[in-house]
Amino acid sequence: MTTTVEETPQSIEVAARAVKTKKYKEPAYRRKGSSDFLKPTLGGLIFRYVLLALVTVIVVGPLIFQLSTSLKGPAEDIYNFPPSLIPQDLTFQNYVRVTDFIPVYLYAWHSLLVAVGTVITNAAFATFGGYALGCMDFKGKKIVMGILLSTMLLPGEVTITSQFLTIKAFGLADTLWGVFLPGAVGAMNVLLITTACRAIPKDMLDAATIDGATTWQRIRHMVWPNIKGMVSVVAIFSFIGAWDDFLWPLIVLTDPAKYTLTVGMAFLSGNFADPRLVAAGTMIALIPIVILFSVMQRHFFAGVEEGAIKG
Repeated sequence: MTTTVEETPQSIEVAARAVKTKKYKEPAYRRKGSSDFLKPTLGGLIFRYVLLALVTVIVVGPLIFQLSTSLKGPAEDIYNFPPSLIPQDLTFQNYVRVTDFIPVYLYAWHSLLVAVGTVITNAAFATFGGYALGCMDFKGKKIVMGILLSTMLLPGEVTITSQFLTIKAFGLADTLWGVFLPGAVGAMNVLLITTACRAIPKDMLDAATIDGATTWQRIRHMVWPNIKGMVSVVAIFSFIGAWDDFLWPLIVLTDPAKYTLTVGMAFLSGNFADPRLVAAGTMIALIPIVILFSVMQRHFFAGVEEGAIKG
């Protein structure tokens, strides 16, 4: 003879609470005898964390050291070993004094103008060029692709003389326009957007064309939502490349009043030996990149994966 226990809402709730209180958390490593080979062993997990900590120190260590150096006073020794990362004589005067030797904020403004212009033109031209190469069919398409690929085979130092002669012929030498123009659009950026555009089903674009959608409407409502993640990648890399560029501005610009920040920082490093001021100038140069990446990181990481066609 069997007895049955009547389940009431109260008993179910009590059982649910008991399960919650005794919730078992799976370990992050594979236990002995377990068949879950997707998890590392305990030794493997420890090795991963040690390796991650080592890489973090190598990558972030110089940045922290520069920040610490920029905040140290003149009486504090910056060459002691092991280095002291916490300033004993905390001061912000290095950020003020650096402007006495070079107009660092004016140079930063010049770099910002060039970098923002480079981002806008690369995002726009790469989007239109990528759409043409990835979504349209026309004669000479393979030739255009071959030309773009061939430009990437040559290092920039090989074509820098011809670029300078071209800029000089246009009368743009010793101007910020001359610094900006050669980087207005990059072949790599066009190819990246082309790859993203090829992931869009051609049947969907053809159906939109049949329904009367114009080229701009197809780009705005169908192509752009699926490539904006890649455009964010192009924008970030274009900004960093233009902001950190040193060789080309050094060749084009001769007037110190028109220098970009990288050229001005090289002038500061070469003519003034106080590493505190050099560190302060370096941190000032880093601020726009940190702000840009903080704003765009959501699009940079997650945006690339949201290229799936939404219904």
